[in-house]
Amino acid sequence: MKPFRVPPIPGSEITSESVYLQRRRFLRGLGLAAPLLVSGCSRGGEDAPVAAAEPAGKPLPAPRSERWQTGEELTSWNDATHYNNYYEFGTGKSDPSSNAGRFKPQPWTVEVAGHAEVIGRFTLEDLLKPHALEERVYRHRCVEAWSMVIPWVGIPLGACLARFKPTSRAKYVAFTTVQRPAEMPGLAYPVLDWPYREALRIDEAMHPLSLLAVGLYGRELPNQNGAPLRLIVPWKYGFKGAKSIVRIEFWERQPVTSWNLVAPTEYGFYSNVNPAVDHPRWTQSSERRISGGGGNLFARRIATQPFNGYADDVASLYAGMDLRANF
Repeated sequence: MKPFRVPPIPGSEITSESVYLQRRRFLRGLGLAAPLLVSGCSRGGEDAPVAAAEPAGKPLPAPRSERWQTGEELTSWNDATHYNNYYEFGTGKSDPSSNAGRFKPQPWTVEVAGHAEVIGRFTLEDLLKPHALEERVYRHRCVEAWSMVIPWVGIPLGACLARFKPTSRAKYVAFTTVQRPAEMPGLAYPVLDWPYREALRIDEAMHPLSLLAVGLYGRELPNQNGAPLRLIVPWKYGFKGAKSIVRIEFWERQPVTSWNLVAPTEYGFYSNVNPAVDHPRWTQSSERRISGGGGNLFARRIATQPFNGYADDVASLYAGMDLRANF
């Protein structure tokens, strides 16, 4: 099988930085948060410089996939681990790396429930040990029109879910993030209806691209990146990737998801990357690529590709659907 590579983006398609320099900040305070003014990827403090960081954490040796790579310049470790959206630790881009130190990702268990023959509570080791870790280089596209290129380490989500033998009634798979107020100060703010919940259609979850990640850059996930277990669905906007997963449930009907609940006209259930469907408050036709040595504010703009460049692999999942209505 030939490696999957995102085609290079012509310089003529790079658009002006001014398109995305309008931003809002989250209103902090006692009950003064306005959820509809906050996007699925916070803009609060996004351009603040961060100190350079060296790769840290336990090494996770894993062969790089020959198929799942992009051939594009990687985002630096420093940017990928210090420019984050993880509202449980705060809404600013630097809040997660600053506030996640108290979080304890070990030991870890995940509850599996719903329409499956095998359900119960499983340790992280139980989930991982039948599978070989691999590294996949994926594009990561935030709904707020910035993007990264990150080498994730993990296991195929579909192979993991198949072990639980979902029944014919399992049409969706829901994921729930851990909720620990003592370790996650952002939970004190009513930005969302905690805990964080996301979901996929069962065929999306079983697709070979979907990944359960436990590391990045050859090391264990840092707390601010969703340690110890997070979802990666590279053809969708980043908020679809639930972090620090503690529950996986098979549903017959479409589950409620966090951003769709708080702002259904802005964050659809599917949230596939679609440059032809703008967010109500900004364009999705281009994105700010954060790669190489960084430079968040002045990162180059590139044209956004349908399904984030993975259309050849996933467009068939949505054959016959109106992707404007099912955004």
